[in-house]
Amino acid sequence: MNFEEHAAKPLLQAAGIAIPRGCLARSVAEAQAAATALGVPVVVKAQVPAGKRSKAGGILAADGPAAAGKAANAILGMEIAGHRVEAVLVEERATIAAEYYAAVVNDAASKGPLVMASSEGGMDIEEIAASKPDRLRRALVDILQGFDLEAARAMIDGLGLGSDEAPVAETLVALYRAYRDNDGELLEVNPLARLGDGRLVALDCKFALDDSGIQRRQELSSGGSPETLTTLETRGKALGLRYIELDGDIGVLGNGAGLTMTTMDVIAHRGGRPANFLEIGGDAYTKARPALELVLDNPKVKCLLVNFCGAFARTDVMTGGLIDAWEALSPTLPIYFSVHGTGSAEAQAMLRQRLGVSPYKTMDGAIVAAIAAAREAGGPS
Repeated sequence: MNFEEHAAKPLLQAAGIAIPRGCLARSVAEAQAAATALGVPVVVKAQVPAGKRSKAGGILAADGPAAAGKAANAILGMEIAGHRVEAVLVEERATIAAEYYAAVVNDAASKGPLVMASSEGGMDIEEIAASKPDRLRRALVDILQGFDLEAARAMIDGLGLGSDEAPVAETLVALYRAYRDNDGELLEVNPLARLGDGRLVALDCKFALDDSGIQRRQELSSGGSPETLTTLETRGKALGLRYIELDGDIGVLGNGAGLTMTTMDVIAHRGGRPANFLEIGGDAYTKARPALELVLDNPKVKCLLVNFCGAFARTDVMTGGLIDAWEALSPTLPIYFSVHGTGSAEAQAMLRQRLGVSPYKTMDGAIVAAIAAAREAGGPS
């Protein structure tokens, strides 16, 4: 779950990291009132759970209330990265002497937290890593040991931070603490700025709450941004189906999240593009029809790939449910099966008898055939 800047910054403040004074505004009049209350030059910032707001024209400077209102008028209603701007953060404008980068993120490779810091703030982390890799430091964290000042100082040693080295190290420790205490998936400050008066202040903040922590952090999650779902994803959610719409043309049905993700990975590896993620589990026979309808109602789908692998769940029961749905809906697009595990002999015989379809001996064979069919149909795969 992603958080807008105004909802993320209080987490920093609670951890002892300084943030600028600011007010949230949902109208031009509120933006003018906020600028009046702050009494200083301000910046007006679009509040959406996405990056690159400045490049999209979503961050504007204003010297007073009238200018703040004009900036808010220009920003409110904009669309940035698929999000409509419904509010702006009116914040005191900073005089920046130096910009740094600081973040803590879940690291997939180490399966633990990764602390990052750079002397090149204000840039995207990808740009820093590509153009100035020597200015970016990383530290993997053992969650049993934690991340302390000694580790932070060792991490940023040699970055040339000068007198800012000590406060930056303290900020990194506080940032890790906020990430840990709030079940973070990402907590990023960019830029972490030294102002003209010498203070170290977080001028921007991105926070993503680990979805597995939403139930534990219900008060916190109430401040997050609701997930933006497509029409089909909304239908899937209402049906209790795990459906994610993608931009490919090969429909995917699998039992189990791991098998479905593997299927999608192999499709991509072979040069194809999956149209969706949809796993229907061992009770597939009870959800086969709504699941099939979800996949087929995506106009981009040119063929369907079904991958069932049973251990405790019987593939013949799952396959029977899907065949019933297929016969009821009578789709015309080609379908490719890979069926293995418990009940697979019965499932394969059922497919031949009722659908006239021969399952492939391997998942890879079914995927290669599906990609070829999608290409023949004129899709992007």
